[in-house]
Amino acid sequence: MTPPSEDELAAALAEAGTDTPPAGKAGGGEAEADAMAAEWEAMLGGADEGMDDPMGGGGGGGGGGGGGRETTRVLNQDKIDSLLGFDQAGDEGLDRAGIQAILNSALVSYERLPMLEVVFDRLVRMMTTSLRNFTSDNVEVSLDDILSQRFGDYLNSIPLPAMLTVFKAEEWDNFGLMTVDSSMIYSIVDVLLGGRRGTAAMRVEGRPYTTIERTLVERMIHVVLADLSAAFDPLSPVTFRFDRLETNPRFATISQPSNAAIVARLRIDMEDRGGRLEILIPFATLEPVRELLLQMFMGEKFDRDSIWETHLAEEMWFTEVPLEAVLDTQILPLSRVLEMKVGSKFLLNATPDLPVVLRCGDQPMFVGKMGKRGSNIAIRVDRRRQAEVK
Repeated sequence: MTPPSEDELAAALAEAGTDTPPAGKAGGGEAEADAMAAEWEAMLGGADEGMDDPMGGGGGGGGGGGGGRETTRVLNQDKIDSLLGFDQAGDEGLDRAGIQAILNSALVSYERLPMLEVVFDRLVRMMTTSLRNFTSDNVEVSLDDILSQRFGDYLNSIPLPAMLTVFKAEEWDNFGLMTVDSSMIYSIVDVLLGGRRGTAAMRVEGRPYTTIERTLVERMIHVVLADLSAAFDPLSPVTFRFDRLETNPRFATISQPSNAAIVARLRIDMEDRGGRLEILIPFATLEPVRELLLQMFMGEKFDRDSIWETHLAEEMWFTEVPLEAVLDTQILPLSRVLEMKVGSKFLLNATPDLPVVLRCGDQPMFVGKMGKRGSNIAIRVDRRRQAEVK
């Protein structure tokens, strides 16, 4: 509806005011004029508001007044954050929602690989013993968390400075990554070089690691890689070989940034000293043993039941199968077959010297000679039959 002009509104008001009301209804005419004036004023006001509002103006004119403003939905910052899934960015334990949930849906949870937890639990026990022998100190190793993460996100989350070790799984022909944080580096150097117990390791930030520090950390990494290989041995024999040591995450790229990987976070405590050690294994590296990692317990067989297989194999020996002795096979026209009746003769080309085929269903089994034993006709098996009877 097109809003009326000021001249049209004035003419309408004048006409409403000059009309003579019927007898006995003078008061009613004035009330009707006031109502009409209020209606026109409301229409003009609604049109002006609709034109002032860029989001609801188009719908206001066609909807009769302020209808466009009623259908307009304004998203505040909280609703936008909820839609994008950013309101739960700090809550790692909660399920993400919105667009973040869609982006992270491609990640495979480690819980779908139950044997991984068993492997890392074995690694913790082995490292506790081996690091005690390596450092001659009281060492406690604990598994903080196992999670799935994109490789690019993990590289961006590494607190620097740190040492990143690239290792190769020889049998799987792929790579993994091990990260040692600065606290663990200075602690292991302090322990191996005879630092006093009960004193915190001295940290000198803002300088590159020295050759002595890199050498000592590399010795510890060789111990951890040997334990990691031993942890996987009951599942699948694999050798993790030290490849190189990096301090820049860009030089430790072993996978595409969008690829998913398993990250195991270990905490190593040596009395008042210690730090963190993280092991990252891409899913592509674990692909050769994926079926083994899907087991709920060690030695589980998928789609097989050895007990039932043994029982079935034993019972099959007592199964009765029918055997048919085929003396001769002929191909006849259908017309001749339909002409047969009681008393018709069907001549066979078999003679006592021709071989007889023993069949089980449609499968030929044996070939033998026909003879007689007592009052019965017998077949003596000579050999197995390989090809089907044509």
